Amino acid sequence: MRPPLHAWDLAPEDAVRVQTQLRERLVLAWDGREITTVGGVDIGLTGEFARAAIVVLHYPDLTPLTSATAEVPLIFPYLPGLLAFREGPAILAAWERLAVSPDLVMFDGQGIAHPRGLGIAAQLGLWLERPTIGVAKSRLYGRHAEPGPRRGDQTPLYDERDPATIIGTVLRTRERGNPLYISPGHLIDVPHAVAFVLACCTGYRLPEPTRWAHKVAGGAALPTGSARLF
Repeated sequence: MRPPLHAWDLAPEDAVRVQTQLRERLVLAWDGREITTVGGVDIGLTGEFARAAIVVLHYPDLTPLTSATAEVPLIFPYLPGLLAFREGPAILAAWERLAVSPDLVMFDGQGIAHPRGLGIAAQLGLWLERPTIGVAKSRLYGRHAEPGPRRGDQTPLYDERDPATIIGTVLRTRERGNPLYISPGHLIDVPHAVAFVLACCTGYRLPEPTRWAHKVAGGAALPTGSARLF
């Protein structure tokens, strides 16, 4: 991991300024690297603490490999659009405990589908220097039409201030289920982000990495060894 990009205990106006500066560092292109492991990140909140969970699965068969958790005091208030400053320290602490660092990471949150183009998947992607994908259950920013009802149906998510720019995809991962909002974080583009998410969806709405990260953040144990998760 590179040296710290910024402090976490900033005033909200300084945090906004940091996001605006970091947005220029994102690389939204896929370099064709080999992916053999994929991670999922989620956060659970307990009182004044954030409990981060990261799971690592083998790719493409999605065999579970390892997981790590970390519980860190919350030092930043809940403010829409500044989620990374609230949850980032716990995620980095869990990352340091991983026995295997994944080649690609999916976050329960936004990538560039964000008012300043730097959701948690994008901001933490710069810290981790890994391809990252935002897999959000609801829209934070952007305009879109409704995707079709079948698994794999999708429609572009457009920038609200620049309607010609695509910032993500609204993706149906389960027939007639609510869609997910997929956006690249760092070191990946929209088509590859969508392809990886679909490849990790095995019948549930959420892809296996973030589905299991949510479970582990809530206290469940990740099955490891040769057992499959589904």
